[in-house]
Amino acid sequence: MESLIQWITEFMQGVPGEFVTFFISMLPILELRGGLVAAALLGVPYLTALWISVLGNMLPVPFVLWLITPIFNWLKKGPLKGLVEKIEARTMGKSEQIGKYEFWGLLLFVGIPLPGTGAWTGTLIASMLGITVKKAFPAIALGVCLAAAIMSFFTYGLPWIITTLF
Repeated sequence: MESLIQWITEFMQGVPGEFVTFFISMLPILELRGGLVAAALLGVPYLTALWISVLGNMLPVPFVLWLITPIFNWLKKGPLKGLVEKIEARTMGKSEQIGKYEFWGLLLFVGIPLPGTGAWTGTLIASMLGITVKKAFPAIALGVCLAAAIMSFFTYGLPWIITTLF
């Protein structure tokens, strides 16, 4: 993840750190976790980085919730059928707890920053499980806030503690 963030920040050299943070936070895989790491590396002030990364991570969520099923159905009619089915199978492999606990399962899945979790995957799982937007969106939003709190500690809080104490 760090090398990907490094490549993006080098590619976007000269672009304000706030925009880089927002852009990285919107990307699948990197999401808010990568956005906050990039912001810290680029010297973006904490509160600015926090809001920008949360907004960037949440921006794609409603579009994915509403559009992914029709897009996947359309793509399965063409040459990308195998790829879409692979994505669906991989995603559904992570869905057991979400299906069982719905709101709380989705919130924790999105909020605990582990590889393969996050708003994009959580949103995809919610869509594939047929969880309503009314139930999925608040769970994902709160999950993103939980991930922001956890990642804030590791990207801004812990370095501050270390430099203050030592």
